[in-house]
Amino acid sequence: MMSQKAKYALRALVALARAGRGESRMIGEISRDQAIPKKFLEQILLELKRAGLVSSRRGRMGGYELVKAPEEIMYGEVLRLIDGPIAPLPCLSKIAYRKCEDCKEESSCEIRHVFERVTLATRAVLDSTSLADSLNLEDLPVDEVA
Repeated sequence: MMSQKAKYALRALVALARAGRGESRMIGEISRDQAIPKKFLEQILLELKRAGLVSSRRGRMGGYELVKAPEEIMYGEVLRLIDGPIAPLPCLSKIAYRKCEDCKEESSCEIRHVFERVTLATRAVLDSTSLADSLNLEDLPVDEVA
């Protein structure tokens, strides 16, 4: 499950994407509009700044703004940054792989095969959905699973 921190990070980034290219928003403004505790938001924005997703300016016209275009920031990138691997099993992780202790052989593990499909589908959506895409909710495709 996605952490509250990741959810707040995505909401803050979407708020910055909505502001427009080259426009900054103050922490207090984002905090109020997105119902994110201000102290927590400060920590999240610093983490996003260290990762090169946002920049900050001081002063009356200061605040935070996106460094990259909203089309270039993918949900998967943000989730991995904040929450780590996008995988329900350690043997399916791209960035933190480790063999499951109770598994004899990955190639014959029924559980792994099912969750591999889930993981690949999840990654496909998250790694191809940008902040810009999420601003147009009606344009986001939703495939129903039979």
